[in-house]
Amino acid sequence: MANLKEIRNRISSVSSTMQITSAMKMVSAAKLKKAQDAITAMRPYSDKLTEILQSLSSTLEGDAGSVYAEQRDVERALVVAVTSNRGLAGAFNSNIIKELIRLNQNELKGVAVSYMTVGKKANDFVSKDGTVLSNKSDLFDDISFENVAVIAEELMELFATNEFDKIILVYNSFKNAATQIVRTEDFLPLKPVAQDAEALQKQKEMDYIFEPSKIEIIEELIPKSLKMQLYKAVRDSWASEHGARMTAMHKATDNATELRDQLKLTYNKARQAAITNEILEIVGGAEALND
Repeated sequence: MANLKEIRNRISSVSSTMQITSAMKMVSAAKLKKAQDAITAMRPYSDKLTEILQSLSSTLEGDAGSVYAEQRDVERALVVAVTSNRGLAGAFNSNIIKELIRLNQNELKGVAVSYMTVGKKANDFVSKDGTVLSNKSDLFDDISFENVAVIAEELMELFATNEFDKIILVYNSFKNAATQIVRTEDFLPLKPVAQDAEALQKQKEMDYIFEPSKIEIIEELIPKSLKMQLYKAVRDSWASEHGARMTAMHKATDNATELRDQLKLTYNKARQAAITNEILEIVGGAEALND
């Protein structure tokens, strides 16, 4: 009977775990809908803003570029790593950590790398061996464009004052609830847009009147575009986190259900065996008395 008691305790434990994972799945599913709607709604605006900026930049002549487009030899790089503050989200955080390791071993090998972490999981990993410039994990308490814009302005200032020669974003991009794609994007300096001669000539021939001038418009658009790029990355990561957690908790609930069913089957077999043994003992005792 001790064995039966042990199995009953395991069934109770697995059932409790299943209730927790099921509740977490439903919470993440509710949050995912809001986060998914937010990132889906802002992507067209972000893409169009980038397109306008690139179109204008490609028609500028000479050295009329922005300070944010200055190409330098990379000696000091800042990596902005976006993860979550909590775990239980499958490979969501570990994929970002793997990408940080890959960057250090390849593109940024021999470069002095510092980190700005958005999310406790990235901060916990980087702070062991790397240099953490700042930790912005509290951003997830209130994700808004205004709060993200403050961080983007800080990054722009760090680049403009030559503190860093390159700034890179590493985050999870939301595709669907089951799929998150790790993105590594150059935040600064701005990359020159490669266009074919025909497209470039066509843009130059367009008789647009700009008020104010192209340069002034670009100088106004660049900070907005960079702020929007960072905001989109954070929103992408936020939606990805809930999608990853919902998927992970769904799998955990399914596994717990399967384990509980197996334990119940084992318990019933053990119980039947115990009852059969008791019956045999009673029958054997009765026959002994008759003899």
